[in-house]
Amino acid sequence: MNEQRRQVLRMLSEGKITAEEAERLIDALDREQSEPPPGAAPRPKTRPKYLRVVVDAADGSSAGGDGASRVNIRIPLQLLRAGVRLASLLPPRALAKVNEELNRSGVPIDLGELKPQHLEDLVDHLDEVTVDVDDPEAKVRVYCE
Repeated sequence: MNEQRRQVLRMLSEGKITAEEAERLIDALDREQSEPPPGAAPRPKTRPKYLRVVVDAADGSSAGGDGASRVNIRIPLQLLRAGVRLASLLPPRALAKVNEELNRSGVPIDLGELKPQHLEDLVDHLDEVTVDVDDPEAKVRVYCE
């Protein structure tokens, strides 16, 4: 605990300030400590390493028969990035066949249109992703870590 916090708590214990005033002072100290000093470069955002998909559902279809199922998938983003780069190396005829098979399987994606910057844009916006689930007792989370 730093000296300023200790001083706020001491003033509170001595009755010099109210609990609400102490809370406001401590919040102000926290904001002050989290902001970079003037003129300092802001810390760069760390590059996420994994795409995480977590599903918790109460559906009675699990192997244990306890009425709940859980999916927890952690995909290295480097694998996705490598896949995007590999797709750009496929010959046009092979790419057309892959796209045709994907479409036939119900995945209408054109791998020729997939670019590395698109993947990075997707990763950057995953903090804003919301997944709607029809079951009110199911919980789905998709995020990067």
